[in-house]
Amino acid sequence: MLAAARDLFQEIGYDETTIRMIAERAGVSVGSVFTTFSGKAEILSQVMEDRLDGLYAELDQLVPHLRGLAVDRLRSIMAVHYGFETRRLRLFVAYIGASYGWSPGEGVIPLGRNARLQTMLRDVLAGGIERGEIRPDADVQTFIDVLLASYVWNYRRASHEGAGAPDLIAQMDRQIGLLFDGVAAR
Repeated sequence: MLAAARDLFQEIGYDETTIRMIAERAGVSVGSVFTTFSGKAEILSQVMEDRLDGLYAELDQLVPHLRGLAVDRLRSIMAVHYGFETRRLRLFVAYIGASYGWSPGEGVIPLGRNARLQTMLRDVLAGGIERGEIRPDADVQTFIDVLLASYVWNYRRASHEGAGAPDLIAQMDRQIGLLFDGVAAR
């Protein structure tokens, strides 16, 4: 059922996809869909959660080998994210758009609440503080919040301008550089 939903969200979009279409594609009844999920938002949330295994398999291979400054490590992590998400761009943009309409308690995972990514970014920044690259009084959580807001904001370029992963990565590299100017050790 989730594979059917994922494919429909990617092919025709989240708004255009109906529960009936998901059920037909999956070869189940509409009632079966509602036995498992409360609605389309919960299905999209689960689709997005399930695909994270692939993303973190890529990151788990990369992160232990990252060298250099914290700013460069963050750039590498975010580049992997853009490379991964742009493979199914329409699906990720649908998730971004739908997440702004979700109410708490609908069985959905809010955008930006990925604990694994937050921990990964926090660890990179903590390493930068330990190595003296980042001021010890830097507000790490605010840095992460602004970084992730920039990350999501950049998808408007992919959606409206046709920007691909290289364009988004270049944009994020510039944004990370600006953010680091605010926390760099003096």
